[in-house]
Amino acid sequence: MSAQSTPTFYQSLVAGGLAGTAVDLLFFPIDTVKTRLQSSQGFIRAGGFKGVYRGVGSVVVGSAPGAAVFFCTYDTLKKTLPFSPEYAPLTHMVSASVGEVAACSIRVPTEVIKTRMQTSTYGSAAQSSLASARLVFLTEGIRGFYRGFGSTVMREIPFTSLQFPLYEFLKKRLARTLRRPLHAYEAAVCGSFSGGVAAALTTPLDVLKTRVMLDLRVCPQHHRAGSNYSPFTQDPTKQAHPTLIARFRQIYTVEGPKALFAGVVPRTLWISAGGAVFLGVYEYVVHTLMGTPA
Repeated sequence: MSAQSTPTFYQSLVAGGLAGTAVDLLFFPIDTVKTRLQSSQGFIRAGGFKGVYRGVGSVVVGSAPGAAVFFCTYDTLKKTLPFSPEYAPLTHMVSASVGEVAACSIRVPTEVIKTRMQTSTYGSAAQSSLASARLVFLTEGIRGFYRGFGSTVMREIPFTSLQFPLYEFLKKRLARTLRRPLHAYEAAVCGSFSGGVAAALTTPLDVLKTRVMLDLRVCPQHHRAGSNYSPFTQDPTKQAHPTLIARFRQIYTVEGPKALFAGVVPRTLWISAGGAVFLGVYEYVVHTLMGTPA
């Protein structure tokens, strides 16, 4: 993308939506393996390598709008923030962070449903993403769809603060070396490297997010006849959800430091390859919509 030409709001909307859908559908099985590795019940009990597309329905619904909101916010702020050019990394960091917070309002509900489907949290009671969504609403209400919102934001801001400044820096340096605007596939390589670095470094925060979303604190008993009691009804006798710091400390002391990096290999591979697809598709679609060479 040339320095004289930037995408409009609607071009960012379309390109972001297509990029998000492409990467989430293509790499969903790797994400499932990563989530099951991070689950407290263990990889095999969470499903192992079976049914790696469980929960894909929620991704189909939420991926495009979530990615579209991110890129619309990111590209708009990049053009409007009052920082001078020498503070470009700060501009990219702030733009990407605000974009991620905005996207989380859409992404978190789909993540809650997706992670619970991937790990068969509801067992036979929910065989589809829609059934899982109904159970979340019946047992936890609207707030249940935003379980883990804080931990997701806490993961996304450091991740995107690493990924996008590095991505923009690599694109700028590569374009300067080649003495021409980058093609989409060249930008994809920059996206792959920056995504992989950010993914590996923020894995402990991803583990924390997964544990929060999967912690139902529910009664394990069966449905009681003649009552509204459900096997997934919240149990008021159980202790409240621990704070993020307490949960982090618990994982570290009980399971060891290694548990904080559970799933680091599939996460890094998924986001490294996914970063190439995500940012490559985005650049290609934006170039196409703008009528410039891709």
